[in-house]
Amino acid sequence: MPPGGGGPMKDCEYSQISTHSSSPMESPHKKKKIAARRKWEVFPGRNKFFCNGRIMMARQTGVFYLTLILILVTSGLFFAFDCPYLAVNITPAIPVVGGILFFFVMGTLLRTSFSDPGVLPRATPDEAADLERQIDIANGTSSGGYRPPPRTKEVTINGQTVKLKYCFTCKIFRPPRASHCSLCDNCVERFDHHCPWVGNCVGKRNYRFFYMFILSLSFLTVFIFAFVITHVILRSQQTGFLNALKDSPASVLEAVVCFFSVWSIVGLSGFHTYLISSNQTTNEDIKGSWSNKRGKENYNPYSYGNIFTNCCVALCGPISPSLIDRRGYIQPDTPQPAAPSNGITMYGATQSQSDMAAATPLLQSEPSLTSEELHMPGKPGLGTPCASLTLGQPTPPSSMPNLATEATLSDIMPLKDEHGGHQFLTPDEAPSPPRMLGAGSPLAHSRTMHMLGLASQDSLHEDSVRGLVKLSSV
Repeated sequence: MPPGGGGPMKDCEYSQISTHSSSPMESPHKKKKIAARRKWEVFPGRNKFFCNGRIMMARQTGVFYLTLILILVTSGLFFAFDCPYLAVNITPAIPVVGGILFFFVMGTLLRTSFSDPGVLPRATPDEAADLERQIDIANGTSSGGYRPPPRTKEVTINGQTVKLKYCFTCKIFRPPRASHCSLCDNCVERFDHHCPWVGNCVGKRNYRFFYMFILSLSFLTVFIFAFVITHVILRSQQTGFLNALKDSPASVLEAVVCFFSVWSIVGLSGFHTYLISSNQTTNEDIKGSWSNKRGKENYNPYSYGNIFTNCCVALCGPISPSLIDRRGYIQPDTPQPAAPSNGITMYGATQSQSDMAAATPLLQSEPSLTSEELHMPGKPGLGTPCASLTLGQPTPPSSMPNLATEATLSDIMPLKDEHGGHQFLTPDEAPSPPRMLGAGSPLAHSRTMHMLGLASQDSLHEDSVRGLVKLSSV
């Protein structure tokens, strides 16, 4: 550009579209770090979690704390007031055996209360929609109005027909022996019952620990009750019955608590021993689902027909892993790119696409300049009529828009023959887009072409600007 012609052009600045907010990808250091959330934080059931999801309990845990207090207080009084006397007068093995039973009871209680009983994960919206679609297709109701899916589905297990119920809360067909707990609001696999004394449901993953808890608690209660009575009898032989009660009031409290609790605990242990031997659950026994006799129609398809095998399966079989993955991280949603709009190049466009956009002046707009601003020394302005056109040549229309370019029209479209008059380029002779020109092309080292002003193609004369339209479409 000649000196003196760059003054007006420096005042013109191109308006750039900011794509920072619409870009689907940003620099990592500019993003705000969002702490990853674990699945237990958004768990849909009515449960409480502690220790970052390691401990899972029901929401109503008041009775569990009562159970804990009764065991701790009764055992503590026994070890503090009865064991010293019994260890001296009978044998030191009494506090040792009592300690072993106590720690076993506490271990199984906490294991039952703090573990996942076998909660089944709820169906995602996509899975629920797919299940309902399959049900509609199977029933031939896809074209009709809304119809809720059927509540049952029949499967055959060991020759016995078992009905699977559909859970409208979890949006799944519950597996065999599973049931929905109304207190925890979860479907539990091999659901036995909800026990408020342990503060959790009893199901497939913690049933054996529950059984060992009530069985060991029965032994501990009987053990404490028996030796408390022994302690009172030995003291009464030395100082009399009333003096024995006055000397050891804690023994009286222990005897009362053990007497009223031993019957229920022992009875509960016997009932679950019967259930384990027949491979049934409390839920199935209360409903009368199965009969213990194979000859009947509603025989138990889960029983192995042997008491020893049923007990080994319930107490010694492998523990299935948890299905809810409560300590896993929630996967963030993948950002979706926004739909491209007219005149905006989306993030990720290739360089060749950017070059093609630069060679297409009608796709972008920018401020237009007057003929005085584009007038350069020695060259006619774009707004002035072209005086060198000979008679008979088509003249540009008066409505032709101003062109915001650095060079003149003669620089954009060089003449085919300088001595043969002004002629427009044919389509075959039109220059190629940027970065597609040959090394020897006269336009390879020309000045960069800028965007033409936005114009309506309907107002351009077909004969006079055919070469310009062809150049724009490349």
